[in-house]
Amino acid sequence: MPLRLRFTLLALLLGLLLSGLSTLALLRMAEDYEYIVSAELLRGQAEDYGLRLARGETLPLPATHRLRGFRINDPALPAAYAHLSPGLHEDPADGDIHVGVFDTRAGRLVFAIDMGDFELMERHLHGLVLAMMLLGTALAGWLGWLLAGIALQPLQRLARGVEALPVQPQPTRLAADISHDALGQLASAIDAYQARLVDADAREQAFLADASHELRTPLAVIQGVTEVLLDDPALPPAQRNRLARLERGAGEMGQLLEAMLASARRKPLTVEVLEMRPLLEEAITRALAGKPAIHVQIAGDAGIDTARREAVLLLSGLLRLLLQAQACEAVHLQLDATRLEIRLLPQTDASADSGHAGRVDTGTGSALLDRLATRLHWQVQIHSPFHATLRIAAGHAP
Repeated sequence: MPLRLRFTLLALLLGLLLSGLSTLALLRMAEDYEYIVSAELLRGQAEDYGLRLARGETLPLPATHRLRGFRINDPALPAAYAHLSPGLHEDPADGDIHVGVFDTRAGRLVFAIDMGDFELMERHLHGLVLAMMLLGTALAGWLGWLLAGIALQPLQRLARGVEALPVQPQPTRLAADISHDALGQLASAIDAYQARLVDADAREQAFLADASHELRTPLAVIQGVTEVLLDDPALPPAQRNRLARLERGAGEMGQLLEAMLASARRKPLTVEVLEMRPLLEEAITRALAGKPAIHVQIAGDAGIDTARREAVLLLSGLLRLLLQAQACEAVHLQLDATRLEIRLLPQTDASADSGHAGRVDTGTGSALLDRLATRLHWQVQIHSPFHATLRIAAGHAP
């Protein structure tokens, strides 16, 4: 449930509670007012008539449509009033009539007053206060929605600021535009977290830089020793084949190391306008090292905007993976400005390709190459062990 809607519901409940309490208080006040008015009127009549009758004055008790008076021994006194105790009562048969029983100097007097007008006013008041309660609740909900929107604006700005953060860690100053309250503490926590991410990223980049230097040294030693041993004309053929495999493995490890460092590097890519054919030729040279028997055919050409080093690493790595998985005698490359299609001509019958008909796998199967493709904004699709497509990102040069 959205936070603004929660605030609105809370405002509705608060408005309902306050309106309900106000309604109950107003109705209670109306009841008390009716009791006070009727009690004072009846008491005043009882005291006045009791005093005058005690003086010996001969006068009739009131007998109007609103106010009637009786002596306790008056034959006209209703039977329901005869046994009432002193005080104020309601007529059991008609709740609009209030009955007051008073002991005066002239004896016990009973007065009855019709408060029907007050009861009618109370019924109108009930409808009025109910409408006020509903209106007050709706007004509280509307104000809650409005004020919640105003109160949540800083939170929305903070959310937009967080959403705008790039993938790479960078320092932020979100708390500078937020008030110094709980929301400001949240913004400060995000700033501090971003600072920790920046420090961790800097340490990671330093580690990768150190690792690249430390790993390149033993690889260079292995490659150098292998080349020296292969230059020995007295080397037996079996030993020469083993050393050749070792040399290819060291070369592939070096290329994987370069791909790892290129994909993990935080520095912006150096993008330039390049011809695709020279990139492919350089990538093929790397991928086919030690495999001179494979024939390569390149059809088409295009210019693209890309980073040369990273593009060569991705292309050579993709070709190397395809060539390692299948034994083939030729490679056909068809390219244009947005697409590179790779087809392998296998040494055996291509019936093995039938099991992949209609199936397309996104990605190279190598985490390093997939990350490098993401960095270049290229997409690799494997249609079969003999067929792959590389879609080049928009922004290429025609």
